[in-house]
Amino acid sequence: MKPFSAASSRITALPDEPSALRRLGNVHFGPFFAAVLLALVGLLTVHSASSELDVDYLPRQAVWVVVGLIALVVTMLVGYHRLVDAAPSFYAVSLILLVIVLFAGRTAGGARSWLAFGPFSFQPSELAKLTTLLLLTRYLSRIERADLELREIFGVFALVAVPVFLVALERDLGGAAMFAPMLLGMLLVAGVRWRQMVAGLLLGGILAAGLWTWGMKPYQRQRIVSYLSPEADPLGAGYQVRQSKIAVGSGQWTGRGYGQGTQSQLRFLPERHTDFIMAVLAEEWGFLGVLTVLALFSLYILSAFQIAARGRDRAAILLVAGWVSLFTFHVLYNTAMVVGLLPVTGVPLPFLSYGGSFALLNFVATGLLLNVDYRRYVNR
Repeated sequence: MKPFSAASSRITALPDEPSALRRLGNVHFGPFFAAVLLALVGLLTVHSASSELDVDYLPRQAVWVVVGLIALVVTMLVGYHRLVDAAPSFYAVSLILLVIVLFAGRTAGGARSWLAFGPFSFQPSELAKLTTLLLLTRYLSRIERADLELREIFGVFALVAVPVFLVALERDLGGAAMFAPMLLGMLLVAGVRWRQMVAGLLLGGILAAGLWTWGMKPYQRQRIVSYLSPEADPLGAGYQVRQSKIAVGSGQWTGRGYGQGTQSQLRFLPERHTDFIMAVLAEEWGFLGVLTVLALFSLYILSAFQIAARGRDRAAILLVAGWVSLFTFHVLYNTAMVVGLLPVTGVPLPFLSYGGSFALLNFVATGLLLNVDYRRYVNR
């Protein structure tokens, strides 16, 4: 496959500014508008959720949103082929940071996964998701067959296994598990035979059993047990899920009103400004508020699918597929987690949960989506 053809040379031969403006006018900005609106909802909800804490996290999150928007614009302007070509270097840097965290990282929520820089902290595992996405795109886009060979599939698994292993060593199993949907989504797009998929699922089951037996700490096993039977320990491991269900249920149709949620304002709900921010939203704005937020997430995801459908080369489609798989799984897992349908694993909600590293990842990846659509005429 030739990403740059004669047609692209004719386009770039035109005056730069008119050509760029024409391409910009045809970009699908659905993900951008959805991201901005979700970030605004997130700022309001973070402010409400942290108003009774010692620190109001709104100013910090606002800084990250501004930085994220700047990073989005920069990412959109740099050709995605350049980023994909530089993926090995980005990947190596992220692995180095993951190793540094193991020795000099800050522990929070039972996981040593943060590097502190003054009042701000950075989570290298979020950077590793992005660099792994770029590296997998580089690797798979150079394979032009309809189906992948077994050795190529093993190569993909090896590239993902290294950051997953390092993140798991940080005791952040939720973060490590988030690489799986990205891997699966990209393999399906690249071409995997059904027999290979079944074999992979069986291997995954064996690895999961080994992880439960030898790789999980007692408190991590307890989280899963509390998910299966939260009433067994209502004041311990099951407390978080129980209070989250109360918050969601008490919101009913229209909610209690902004800043009026009893579970958040009276501090009954732990982690309310991070992983369980959806519970705060549900209590204050009710079912209609949650439905509005889910509609914005749907706009983001459907717009990304449209961008992938308009992609002009294999790298563009793989890049979008990998990010959409990861993004969608974050949304589905978090929303299921807050109502007790899935175990509590510390999976944040995109654009809403407090956290600078994760916010920056979401904005940069959104810039990649716009980047792909912006350059679809060049890559004919």
